[in-house]
Amino acid sequence: MTDQAYTGADNLEAMAEARRYNAFLADLVVRSAGGAPRALDFGAGTGTFAAMVRDRGLQVTCVEVDPDLRARLDAQGFATSAGLEAIEPDSVPFAYSLNVLEHIEDDDAALRALAERLVPGGRLLVYVPAFQVLSSSMDRKVGHFRRYRRAGLVDLVRRAGLEPERAEYVDSLGWLASLVFKAVGNADGDLSPRSVALYDRVAFPVSRVLDRGLHAVLGKNLLVVARRP
Repeated sequence: MTDQAYTGADNLEAMAEARRYNAFLADLVVRSAGGAPRALDFGAGTGTFAAMVRDRGLQVTCVEVDPDLRARLDAQGFATSAGLEAIEPDSVPFAYSLNVLEHIEDDDAALRALAERLVPGGRLLVYVPAFQVLSSSMDRKVGHFRRYRRAGLVDLVRRAGLEPERAEYVDSLGWLASLVFKAVGNADGDLSPRSVALYDRVAFPVSRVLDRGLHAVLGKNLLVVARRP
C-alpha cells in the first residue's frame, strides 16, 4: 500500500452519526479478539472504530494509506503506518478490517499479507459490504471494486491460509435500504448524516433482531472471523 487520498472521507463523517451501528461493530471487534490485548486496525480511516476499540481496553495500531487520515490518527495518539510493510510478520495477536477490503483491487494479496502478520493462533475479523446487486453510486464514489458473498469470502480467507470460525450476513433491513438507495438515491453517492442517524435510531435495532433468522442468507454486510493455524 502506498500513500493515496481517499475519496469518501465525507461519507465516513456521515457514518459517525450511526451510533448504535458503530457501537455494535466496536463490540464485535472486542468479542472477536478472543482476549488479545492488542489489535491491528487495517484501514483505520478517521479513527472512529480505533478510538472505540481503545476505549474498550485494547491497544490499537492503525494502518491507513491516506496521509490526511493518517495525520488525524497520529493526532489521536495512535501508532500508525501507511502499509503492512512496517508491521513485523508473526507479531499481531488480532487484526480487524471494517469495510476496507472492497477498496483494494488485489484483495487476495491483502488478505495473505494480513495473515502473515498474525501470530500462530491469532485471529482476523473481516467486515465488508455484501451482494453485488446492491452496488450503487455510493460504491462508485468511495472506490469499491466489489461486494462479497459468503462463499467467496470464506474461500478467499482459506486461500490466505486461515481457518474460518464464523461467517454470516449482517443488517438484513440494510439490504432493503441499500436497494432503495440504489433505485432512488442521489447520483453523487453522498450519504446524508440525517438519514444515517434516522436509520440507526429506528431501523437498525429491528434489523439486528431480524438478523437472528436471516444471517445465513441476507444482509447489507458480511462478516468473517478466521484464525491462523
